Amino acid sequence: MAHATGKYAKAISDRSGREFPYKEMIKEWNGSFVHKSEFEAKHPQLERSKHTSDAQSLKDARPARKEPMTVFVGKQGFWKQVPMC
Repeated sequence: MAHATGKYAKAISDRSGREFPYKEMIKEWNGSFVHKSEFEAKHPQLERSKHTSDAQSLKDARPARKEPMTVFVGKQGFWKQVPMC
């Protein structure tokens, strides 16, 4: 189906209610049909941005190294290290 070119057509703005040439009208993101002088772009805060989650684990992680416990045995001044596991 063929459409008219709108050479002489007029349209009424949804924002101001004023009459403008049809060829100068623009449809906004919210569906409003407004004149190009009244056009407001969509605010960036309304667009969802892609967020990646923080890493929760390490690749090839190893448990903490367990140091052998040493116990000092003997009289004061005489120290002998005996390793205990």
